[in-house]
Amino acid sequence: MAHHHHAPGHDEHRQDHTGHGHDHDHLDWAELAPLLESQAELFTPLYEHALAWLAKEVTDPGLIVDAGSGPGVISGLFAETFPGARIVAVDGSEPLLERARARAERLGAGDRFATLTGDMPGVLAELDYPADLLWASRSIHHLGDQGAALAACVERLAPGGTLAVMEGGLPSRFLPRDIGFGRPGLQARIDAVEEDRFSRMREDLPGSVAQVEDWPALLTAAGLHHTRSRTFLLDLPAPVPDRARAYVVESLTRTRDLLGEYLEADDRATLDRLVDPDDPASVHHRPDVFVLAAHTVHSGVRPV
Repeated sequence: MAHHHHAPGHDEHRQDHTGHGHDHDHLDWAELAPLLESQAELFTPLYEHALAWLAKEVTDPGLIVDAGSGPGVISGLFAETFPGARIVAVDGSEPLLERARARAERLGAGDRFATLTGDMPGVLAELDYPADLLWASRSIHHLGDQGAALAACVERLAPGGTLAVMEGGLPSRFLPRDIGFGRPGLQARIDAVEEDRFSRMREDLPGSVAQVEDWPALLTAAGLHHTRSRTFLLDLPAPVPDRARAYVVESLTRTRDLLGEYLEADDRATLDRLVDPDDPASVHHRPDVFVLAAHTVHSGVRPV
């Protein structure tokens, strides 16, 4: 769990932060930092909507904890959304937290921003104060016992405090179903492979406990009430800006590298063409590339 990390936003639960499937053992989060950052920046409109939704019920929090913060893009948005709050970014990767601190400085929030390095959920015991808002974006699903992890989060909440987890949503889409070559429906078949890889990742975690992924029920079981869920959309239609195109290129390249061996040969050949900068039909050049993603936030309140 040195790298539980939530990641910034990629697709749905399995995609984590990088648009790749879950081969966590082989990932060096610090090496992925630029990608994690650019991806989270691309997803900023989605996060802003989610934070605005939370801000309607979480008023004037004193302490906000971003559990599994990665390079701190969402931590920075919390600093902007709640100008009176202190923010603590928690992650297993010190190099990512260095980026988070630098970002907070750039935003003029360095004086109310702190970091805590260590593995979730145990590291939360090192917080000096209970949190008024504890946010976990795709970090809980990297922990073997998700119920125990949520309970540990709840223990660190102030009475009346809110826990919000970003888990689930829909697989992201970048291309039309029929792209003019290969078998239509490539992304749906990639999703199926990713689901299997995600399940295997979960099974291999230390202390892994199988759970029905009913997040409101899990939050309730952890001792929260007033649970609610809301899904937020990122809709970047074609023609996309260069940074969105770069994200799609990076995502599909990582998919090919990490999941290619699990795909049928024809789909692997299609992916090869899609990520080849010399192919005019690749995502480097196609006019029909888009980014459509939906992420769900589930929240609950610790009873006073």
